Amino acid sequence: MANLKVNIGNLQLQNPVMTASGTFGYGTEFSDFIDLNRLGGIIVKGTTRHAREGNPYPRMAETPSGMLNAVGLQNKGVEYFIKYIYPEISEKINTNIIVNVSGSTVEDYTETAAMINELDKIPAIELNISCPNVKQGGMAFGVTAKGAEAVVSSVRKAYGKTLIVKLSPNVTDITEIARAAEAAGADSVSLINTLLGMAIDADKRTPILSTVTGGMSGPAVKPIALRMVWQTARAVKIPVIGLGGITNWRDAVEFLLAGATAIQVGTANFIDPAVTEKIIDGLDEYLEKYKFQSVQDIIGGLQV
Repeated sequence: MANLKVNIGNLQLQNPVMTASGTFGYGTEFSDFIDLNRLGGIIVKGTTRHAREGNPYPRMAETPSGMLNAVGLQNKGVEYFIKYIYPEISEKINTNIIVNVSGSTVEDYTETAAMINELDKIPAIELNISCPNVKQGGMAFGVTAKGAEAVVSSVRKAYGKTLIVKLSPNVTDITEIARAAEAAGADSVSLINTLLGMAIDADKRTPILSTVTGGMSGPAVKPIALRMVWQTARAVKIPVIGLGGITNWRDAVEFLLAGATAIQVGTANFIDPAVTEKIIDGLDEYLEKYKFQSVQDIIGGLQV
């Protein structure tokens, strides 16, 4: 077997395959389908300072080669996570568990991160800066360099472990946001989060989602995600984690060639719960086929 190990800051992954937040629950839900301990990391669903009910139904819709979601970060809050979920998953899962942190204010993010910092078996967090900043009229933190820098800088002071920042694609220049996150202390950036989209019921002449618009994911977004990963990997010195439409090992290889150090699998988990293990096996076979000793040999290896 080839060496599949990669590093994200001080965090070592046994292989570059992780799961994307919001598509894999807390990991244990998939234990009947795959060996969770084979994964490089599991990013659990979004966690906020206080409990959130999420958006009204309907909040998911199928689209050609993808899906829309407007779940609205439904979760029971960080205190519930620490008391009830963390003890279970930290006992049952023996790979990197990463918590996706969301919030509506800088203070929300910072307080949540500080609380998770105390959990021994959580080596990293992923900041979702695509959330609306309630103090700035609902504009997402991640759509301006200033907004991204403010939240990352504050969290960096409160959080001492590996800090990954998840970037929104709904911007003019994603490299500007990535550089701001890097300057504020991020150890890595992950991209892309979902693209803003909508679906309409032609018979009813109404939006399908209760929120009208939602986040689009799935194979249809892959070309955009690849382009943004390639641009970002050349713009920052910190590791880039690629995601967006990855459904098989070949997709994963493409992201690695574009400059991603690791990848996340999201929507594909709903179609094939065992897809992550298949990607790990396929990646290993690809490296052996072309006689690469290590996955490091192909990262950023795109010949332009």
